[in-house]
Amino acid sequence: MIRKSEFKDTERVVEIYELAKAGMRDMGIDQWQDGYPNADTFAADINNGISVVMEKDGEVVGTAAAYIGHEPTYDEIFEGAWLTDNKIYGIIHRIAVDPTKRGAGVASSAMSYVYDMCKEKGITSMRCDTHKDNKIMQHTLEKNGYKYCGVIYLDNGDARVAYEKLI
Repeated sequence: MIRKSEFKDTERVVEIYELAKAGMRDMGIDQWQDGYPNADTFAADINNGISVVMEKDGEVVGTAAAYIGHEPTYDEIFEGAWLTDNKIYGIIHRIAVDPTKRGAGVASSAMSYVYDMCKEKGITSMRCDTHKDNKIMQHTLEKNGYKYCGVIYLDNGDARVAYEKLI
């Protein structure tokens, strides 16, 4: 089940963020190793109406920022091209899943949630990015029909591999 996040979810979501950070650190991935995301990030996502949690048997097992909009860091793409020229698209950021629930389709359910939102509103694509070393997320994106498009740069200059899915 996917639902909009609530402030009562903060402790569990921060725990999931920390588990995800530790997992990436253990794999030698420097993504999310600077304190982000955190409780403030989660609160901002709730306040912006973009935060969702994934539940299994009443327990929060994952979280994501899932919405339709425009991402300024997607305006320029290098070493490739987007599949569309869309200015508005489905977006998924900050997907984090309890490591004990990996492989159960939790992240895929968030992608399906955004897909359904897009379909309902006539939006024709979805975009996402991840760290070049985050092979788990890249596999999840590709498994869910996303195509590798190139490299984008975050506001801080960090490179990310970028994906788009047609709807």
